[in-house]
Order: sequence, then structure tokens, then C-alpha cells
Amino acid sequence: MNKLYYGDNLDILPSLGDDSVDLVYLDPPFNSNRNYNVIFNRQGGMEASAQIEAFGDTWHWTPDTEVEYTTLRQGGLPTNVSDALHALKELLGENDATAYLVNMAPRLVQLHRVLKSTGSLYLHCDPTMSHYLKVLLDAVFRPENFVNEITWKRADTVKGNFGQGAKHFGRNADTILFYGKSPKITFNQQFSEYSDEYLGSTYKYVEESTGRRYSLISMTGPGGAAKGNPYYDVLGVSRYWRYSRQRMDELIAAGMVVQTKPGAVPRRKQYLDEGKGVAVESIWTDIPALSSASSERLGYPTQKPVALLERIISTSSNPGDVVLDPFCGCGTTVDAAQRLGRQWIGIDITYIAIDLILKRLQDSHGDAAVKNIDVNGLPRDIDGAKALFARNPFDFERWAVSLINCEPKAKRQDQQGDKGVDGVGRFILKGPDDIGQVIVSVKGSPTPKPADVRELHGAVERHQAQMGVLLTGREPSRGEREEAEHDGYFEHPATHQKNPKIQVIPVSAIMSRQQMPNLPALILPYIKAQRVAPAMNQASLF
Repeated sequence: MNKLYYGDNLDILPSLGDDSVDLVYLDPPFNSNRNYNVIFNRQGGMEASAQIEAFGDTWHWTPDTEVEYTTLRQGGLPTNVSDALHALKELLGENDATAYLVNMAPRLVQLHRVLKSTGSLYLHCDPTMSHYLKVLLDAVFRPENFVNEITWKRADTVKGNFGQGAKHFGRNADTILFYGKSPKITFNQQFSEYSDEYLGSTYKYVEESTGRRYSLISMTGPGGAAKGNPYYDVLGVSRYWRYSRQRMDELIAAGMVVQTKPGAVPRRKQYLDEGKGVAVESIWTDIPALSSASSERLGYPTQKPVALLERIISTSSNPGDVVLDPFCGCGTTVDAAQRLGRQWIGIDITYIAIDLILKRLQDSHGDAAVKNIDVNGLPRDIDGAKALFARNPFDFERWAVSLINCEPKAKRQDQQGDKGVDGVGRFILKGPDDIGQVIVSVKGSPTPKPADVRELHGAVERHQAQMGVLLTGREPSRGEREEAEHDGYFEHPATHQKNPKIQVIPVSAIMSRQQMPNLPALILPYIKAQRVAPAMNQASLF
């Protein structure tokens, strides 16, 4: 069964078995000193800047980092990894880059542990940290298990360079570090399409009898006698050949051997229609990054194209294998694994990512795909909801808001002076440009407060919204219900349907599907993922 985990991967990875994963892809934060935001679906001219912080990619050396580093040095890491981390600290000092490497080191050790002996790891990074990460990976995986440093050209042009006075070449490429657990890695060679230039220069011959295009390839035996290649005469030319005399005679009889002029070394025909394409090498220029207009784009930071992950997964795993992404973000890895018939495990520390992935997979692959996911770390009952509230009240609010298909409020600090707003639902009034709002307030406290209803009422009035929903972590009090009933009803101007203007609903009732808010059809908050069309050969993959 496919698994999705909400939580810190350093806490979750130890629960995964040794040698249980076939492929790891990770795209950890790049130490870019940025905060990344999810951009939500916009409708009817609503502001395009509405977004919610997904994660902060900012690292600092703090007293907590010092404690973590000391713990890792005192036995928290294998000796060689600990020594490599110490050397990096000596080189870089106590700064942001070192803090990032301290964060990554124990995670890389755990990822190495869960990989099978035939497994591989691909670490996606940018040039600012790739050389330091490679040192850590050499310590974890051993230098002899380094396979490739892949350069992914993600853009043809980049903004803000020469015209802005920058004194460097345009930074339009990422680095992907590829390591194996052992020399026995799974590797399925991938091929890209021939370019027109390549076809014109290589497949420049046409067979008159069939009209088939072909190229001429060498038949000489590299290494000569030392490699066991036979030496004999072919069409007046003596050489070491890569075929036996009998096989050569068969090729000549089949019209597969061509001598372009007397005395020229005979060569063999290779037909274009039998070719697999150009073998993919370590510089990838044929998979562009997602543009703002891309149909794949979900509004999530650092989202990578599915084609990039499909290439990696197809290369280093087989159908039925297990693919792990410990920083799974908006779920491109798990989406690609789902498409290719692999099992998968995704981990992310932000609830917003888990919710987005579930909705993405539902949009792309249907309800059946979501039903077969084992979701861990999210509340399954009211006790779990209380535990989430105790651990992270803000994520409890985001989780509760998403239960009713509304958009969580952006930041906790933004709520200063705007109490009572933890989320917003939107619906169409008279037309696509006429949008109504539902203000959502979440209260996880076990103490009932009728004032919470009055606070929500005030927020509805301030935002000129049509309705409000108060989600509570316990059964609403009689006073709360009576306070809500005093606000009456909202009548939809198009359908004339009446909905309570203020509703108070316990989270437990929503979890059990005993009660849902009485609302008009809401505009779903996330940008909708594209539906995946079933492939003609899909049955063979699954």
C-alpha cells in the first residue's frame, strides 16, 4: 500500500525497515534564504497574491544547532560521516550553510539505511550547496558508489542577470547527485528523441527498395585480438571484426553490409525505425521547468515537472518497486510513481503539502487511488485531533479548515488585529466574477466561549462576507449555538437557497461525516491537477 506521512522525516524514517526501498528522490530546501508560498486557486478577479507559507528555507547557526551538532559528533552518526561533517564545519565555520549540512547529515544516513542493495538515491540541489552535499554523500555512500552528477537545464533564459548589473553567467541549471547503495544498482537506460539535426547528419541514407532511412555503423572489433575479436577479410579489407565470420556472411547476404567505395572499411546498416533514440547522458536539456502557464503547475514552490521524475523513476526502478520522497512537497514524485506503476512513500513536514498531495492524486488518478493510501500522522479520531492541537495549534487550524474544502489563512502573525479568521471559503453568487465568502474560525480549546461566535460574527461583518463557520475541538455549548442562531440566514441571490449565516460545528462531527457545514458549492482552494489519461499499456505496468 502507498504511504503518506505528515511529520519530520527524521522522526519517521527510523520506522521504515532496513533495505525496504528501491529508489529515493529528494529535493530538500536549497538554503536559499527564502520563504516559499503556495498560491491558491483564483476565481472571479480575486487577488492573485493570496497564498500561504509552505515552508521557510532559512537556516541559521543557533545554540540548538550547536547542541544537535555536538550530539551527532558524539555518536549520532557513523564515524566517517561525523568526520566529514566536522571537516565541513572547520572549513565553513558556524554559519547558515553549516547549519543546513547538520540538518541533512542524519537524514542522509537514514536514507542510506532504508535503501536496498540494488537501490539508488537522487539528491536534487543547486550549485550553492551541491559540492558540500557531495562530500556528505561520499561519506555516507562511499565514493565508489557515486554514479553521476546530472545537470538539469531548467531554463533557456533567467531573469535579473546582465540587465540588472549581475557579474556572473545566467544560473539556469540545477544539480542532481546520483548515488547507488552498491555497484548492483537497477539501471534501465533511457532514450530521448532524435533531433532534426541528428537525423539529417546521421540517418542520411535511404534504402531504395524499402524507403527506410538508415545510418552506417562500425563493425570493427575494439581491442582487437586482446578482446577475442576475429581477424579476416571482408570485401577486400582485413580487420579485427566484432562478428564471427559466419555472422558476417549472414549480414552480407541480408544486404546489411555497405562499402561506400572500393577499399573503404565496410559498415553495417542501422535503420532509423529500429532505433530507440539517443541514449540519455548526464546533461539534461530536454525537460523544461514549469512555466507560469503550464497546465501542470499547482502553485507550489519548487514544483518540478512530472517528466523529470518519470525519467528518474523509469531509470532506477521497475514496476512494483518502492519509491521514497522524504521532502515530497506537492507530490510530483508520488504522482509520477503512481503513473508508472510503482509503490511509493511520501513524507512532508507541512500539513498543507499532505492535503495538496491527496487532492492532486484524486484529481489526477481518481478516488480509487486515494482510497489505497495509508495516511499517517493526521488525526483519525478526536483524540488524534486533540494531540495535533497540542503539538501544533496552527497546523490543527489548517487541517480543520481543509476538512471543509476551504483555504487556510496565510500566517499566524497576519492574524494580529484580525481575530476570528483562520480560513476562507469562496462560492459563486450571480456569475463567475461575483464571488461570495465564508469566513472560517477554528477553536481547539476545550473551554466553550460564546464570545468566539461574536468574534466570528465581527469578522464576517468586517470582510463583508456572507457566512461564517466556527469549527470547535469539542462539542459546542448551548450558549454558542444560541448565539449563532441569532444571526439568521443568508439567501443565495441566484438559487434562493437559505443557509445559516453563522454555523457552529464540532470537528468530531465532520470527521465522522455526521455533520458538514450547510454551504453553497465552494470553489476548491487548490489549483486543480490535470487528469491522467490511461496509457495504452497501463495494464502491463500494474
